[in-house]
Amino acid sequence: MITPKTNDETALEISSIMQQNKLSDLKRFLQQRQCLNATNTVLVYLFHLVQSSGILLSSYAAGTNNAKWAWIGITLNIAATLIHSYEKTNNSILGKLMVDVNQIQDGTYVDEGVVIDTKYQPQQPIDLHKSKDNSKPFDSIDQNM
Repeated sequence: MITPKTNDETALEISSIMQQNKLSDLKRFLQQRQCLNATNTVLVYLFHLVQSSGILLSSYAAGTNNAKWAWIGITLNIAATLIHSYEKTNNSILGKLMVDVNQIQDGTYVDEGVVIDTKYQPQQPIDLHKSKDNSKPFDSIDQNM
């Protein structure tokens, strides 16, 4: 027969789960940041290489009046622009991951934030350890989330 857990045991188990979640999220965030930083390093060099090649080819095509090389140069410049936008997107994600890492360090972290959508900005972090009447640890969580 399974004995029901007391409120203290339940709160302790919930706290343990939340701590494990924070630790696993922190490890994942740091790994993602490392990967994004390495990717951005490659993207920066690739951007400059592709953009310079596009400019060189476009200049050569204009000098020789060669439409084929002009379109290749234009295509390379478009590719460079896309590479640059990927780098900027990665920088945005890096910033949002750093916010989550800082929240874990400050003790205000609940769950990972929205990585891409910038419309949602939490008003105030939710503290799962406090409630209105101290008997239900999840009273302060907005049920509409």
